[in-house]
Amino acid sequence: MVKGILIDVDGTLVLSNDAHARSWVKTLSEFGYKVSLDMVRSYMGMGADQMLPRLIPTLAKKTKEIEEILSERKKLFLESYVSQLKPTPGARALIKKIKDLKIKYIIASSSSSEELEVLLKVAKVDDLIETVTSGSDVKESKPEPDIVKAALKKLDLKAREAIMLGDTPYDIIAASKCSVDIIALRCGGFSDKALIGAVAIHDDPKDLLTNIQTSPIICK
Repeated sequence: MVKGILIDVDGTLVLSNDAHARSWVKTLSEFGYKVSLDMVRSYMGMGADQMLPRLIPTLAKKTKEIEEILSERKKLFLESYVSQLKPTPGARALIKKIKDLKIKYIIASSSSSEELEVLLKVAKVDDLIETVTSGSDVKESKPEPDIVKAALKKLDLKAREAIMLGDTPYDIIAASKCSVDIIALRCGGFSDKALIGAVAIHDDPKDLLTNIQTSPIICK
């Protein structure tokens, strides 16, 4: 059995990737940048610091404008999209099971601390979460490994003692840079091909919970 689990939120505990993508498209459009929903959607799982330079290279040196975009996008997401969000199937039940197994666990998300607080309430797990690492705590977000490193440090665990739970290729890249195994979930909207590198792939938390006794969580 692993000693600790690093848990992503968007797409993993909350069905929010599509909403995030739409909020980015709308905000960028208001600033005069036309980007396709499909393109933005393909980058979900990255933090804004990683995504924006890839989407719009000319923004890289426009620090003030980036700050304005980030502020407006967060405001739009929280005011217009959060109310539409739902937990992924089995999100709360899985966290309760991990807690019952007495395995350490920590949230490891690229979301800002403000958004994360809201998302954990949407997932109906906020009362079960004691330890969090967010995009607000690190210099660079996923797919850079900063969040994974910070989460391991907070749990006081070595990479081989932990496993990560995520839903995007960028979770997999970040975990692999730290030599942390990862279980991927399809509920984030990425194909199995895009999730290559995960030690296991499940439909959602409910599916993982159903098969937890044979999963790497127990059998690692």
